[in-house]
Amino acid sequence: MAGHRQSKKRRHITWAVAGAAVVAGTGIAAQTSMAATTWPAQKTFTGRAFDTCTAPSLSAMKAWHTGFYGAAAVYVGGKNRGCAQPNLTASWVTSVSSLGWKLIPIYVGAQPPCQTGSNPEKLSASTAAALGAQDAADAVAKASALRMKAGSPVYLDMEPYDITNKACNDAVLTYVRAFDKGLRAKTYRSGYYGFSSSSAKAVATATDKTDLPGNLWYALWDKQNTTTADWPWGTTRFTNHSRGHQYMVNSQETYGGVTLTVDRDAWDAPVAVTG
Repeated sequence: MAGHRQSKKRRHITWAVAGAAVVAGTGIAAQTSMAATTWPAQKTFTGRAFDTCTAPSLSAMKAWHTGFYGAAAVYVGGKNRGCAQPNLTASWVTSVSSLGWKLIPIYVGAQPPCQTGSNPEKLSASTAAALGAQDAADAVAKASALRMKAGSPVYLDMEPYDITNKACNDAVLTYVRAFDKGLRAKTYRSGYYGFSSSSAKAVATATDKTDLPGNLWYALWDKQNTTTADWPWGTTRFTNHSRGHQYMVNSQETYGGVTLTVDRDAWDAPVAVTG
């Protein structure tokens, strides 16, 4: 994602550390049955999306509404969110939604204990469950305050880490499960952003699928606008509009006379329920 979360420099360092190899695995992450709860209808977008560090101004969103992109990812919260969001308000969400934009909420929660570098919030084996529940409650509050209603997804951002470190990986999955359960308790759908070589792979190939997110947004910077041709984990996994693919980063583009640096995403997954 363009900038975010940590910083462009930090992102590329962690990506290099994680490695670029994609190894297909077994298992499928699926949300626990939601049959006992009456859920709002899912709003799905299929097409091209972009994400950028700071939500663009309303005028920029108007200029960019050319049909090339149909959705935009926005950072709704998290202690590790890397950019100020002066434009991201409830009225902005209402206005861009009325233009036809679909929105993808991202929450930059606690990061792995074995991840290099420092973050304002890191999880540990002893704090993972409590932090996951706490961050889920905050994510729902932040999304709701932006008029992203129940039934919306929130995509938990997990940066690259060494998934072969079992203690670290177990702690991350404990955190992710607690976050997932907290979202679903408030009738928000659970999503997850990670790297195909590490953080996304950990969820996609987990043997125990209980309470793992049902929507997976994978970073694989191969410049392929697809959620199928380069999907690493088998054709039967995360089907039925449950995939996003960040396929290009730091792309400087101009539409309607407005230039932004964005990351490109192929999208076939839930988006926020607004309006």
